[in-house]
Amino acid sequence: MPLILLVFYSYCEAQISDAQKDSLYINQVENKDEPDKVLHAEPLYIDLIRDLGARKGEREWNVGLGLTDKLKFDSYEALIEYEWAPIDRLGIEVELPFTFYSAVNGTEASAVPSNQLNSIKVAAQWSFFVNEAMATSMALGYINEIELSDFNQFGRPLIKGNVYNPFLVVAKRWSNNFHSLIYTGPKIEQQFNSNKFNTTYEANTSFHYMISGTRNFIGVEFNKSFAQSDFDMTIRPQMRLGIADNLLVGIVAGIPVNRENQRLSSFVRLIWEPGHNSH
Repeated sequence: MPLILLVFYSYCEAQISDAQKDSLYINQVENKDEPDKVLHAEPLYIDLIRDLGARKGEREWNVGLGLTDKLKFDSYEALIEYEWAPIDRLGIEVELPFTFYSAVNGTEASAVPSNQLNSIKVAAQWSFFVNEAMATSMALGYINEIELSDFNQFGRPLIKGNVYNPFLVVAKRWSNNFHSLIYTGPKIEQQFNSNKFNTTYEANTSFHYMISGTRNFIGVEFNKSFAQSDFDMTIRPQMRLGIADNLLVGIVAGIPVNRENQRLSSFVRLIWEPGHNSH
């Protein structure tokens, strides 16, 4: 009987400790003499333009590296991005995404795309609804992507097209640990040489569990795209770990539902927040 009571007491004490940790961490983010902000777990692959409810002066560097099996060749993804909040609730981002290719299984070089700096991406995101009591945030954003020619054709022409991508984000925290988010909007690609437009619609949903008293989480993204009669979805289980107070690493796996164009993929994101205050 004493052993049972000891186990029960230890369990209750651990539960209280975790709850206290969660409350303290959430209070550090939300309960300040600043504009309201809700703590959300944000997806790692389709990441946001600064935090929802961003506060003036927040900034962040991201470096990403990924590998995708494209059946006949492998593609290596690399990106560097900088995001900051010039005023409360407005996030700005600049990103340079690269793709490099490598033949597999004896694929001829002519069948492998040329390496390239894909584009110059600039984006803005405005959090128009932030409610701490409801633990809910909403934002509107826009990404403009100037597409560049690959390295074999670089400068002939230099700019080959443009992508217009408005989006909506809705995020909700359930109790202290569970988080959900929807990121959705059309993606309109214009090719300058033919002046043709191609439109796809993206609907990305994510669910995360944040470890008590930390910024670490585990979760999954469902990245879905619709284009006329075509539908693609990739499931991306993921985790984020804090290495230091201002340094995080995110690890993502990609599992396509339909493997017509690719097999498995992986992605790693390194996140550095200069001037991040200790928690």
